[in-house]
Amino acid sequence: MNRTMPVLVVAAALALTGCATHSDPPASTNAPSTAFPVTVTPTGGKAVTIAARPAHIVSLSPASTEDLFAIGAGQQVAAVDKLSDYPASAPRGDIDAYKPNVEAIAAKKPDLVIVYSDTNNVVSGLEQLKVPVLLLKAADSLDDAYGQISLLGKATGHTAEADKLVAGMKSQIADVVARTPKKPLSYFHELSADGYTVTSKTFDGQVYGLFGLRNVADTAGGAGDYPQLSAEKVVAADPDLIFLADTTCCQQSAATVAARPGWSTLKAVRNGNVVALDDSVASRWGPRVVDLVKAVAVAVQKVS
Repeated sequence: MNRTMPVLVVAAALALTGCATHSDPPASTNAPSTAFPVTVTPTGGKAVTIAARPAHIVSLSPASTEDLFAIGAGQQVAAVDKLSDYPASAPRGDIDAYKPNVEAIAAKKPDLVIVYSDTNNVVSGLEQLKVPVLLLKAADSLDDAYGQISLLGKATGHTAEADKLVAGMKSQIADVVARTPKKPLSYFHELSADGYTVTSKTFDGQVYGLFGLRNVADTAGGAGDYPQLSAEKVVAADPDLIFLADTTCCQQSAATVAARPGWSTLKAVRNGNVVALDDSVASRWGPRVVDLVKAVAVAVQKVS
């Protein structure tokens, strides 16, 4: 799966604050709900043994940072990368997840490091220093997202809290989807104003699929799961809904979309169905995916 371009496109979006509609993560608890040592195996990865309950976690993944605080492991987090901006209490520093430096990470004296990419061979570099590393790649589905939360619960001593969080997310999402009438609508999800988007095979695409929406990128002839569509292809597809995941990073809005040559004629523009999403919520696979589901539901219900 080609993830190079979307990673570059959403880099700025990851640096944004989270959606204000989501409740604050729970306070950390001191009583572990997992016995140590414990061995966990990330999807598609190798088993990692954690000898004792980690107390100095370094997270180089904004989504995992949100997971950790949501399951009550916030007090165990010693440092996060500079793009991990949610929750506000996360100990954000100058670590660059896109150009990770083993020495800089090791200086934080971590007993567990979480990354979503093995850039600069950071995994092997930390393993040589005997630091446990969890490589949690970008989720491809809701089940992947749930699985990462559960794994982090086990790895940090918060199994019960993680299970409760996952159950709550599943319940909320199922309730929202059940209460939203299915409509034969098409949509375009914009990652950037130069046409990068997602297909139905991606994490975001599967969220839209919960509502039975049809993704115009699936048949527009682009390459990969994060294709770049020309403006002409989007105009020709004439989607019922346009979702903007580049509002804060790139200042895109219903007004800027309408001002693009030929776009003012689109159904989504004419009918006021250009939806501004919170960039970070739309690009992360953590607990705030519930907010994304709710935003899509509101947009679908609005279309007559």
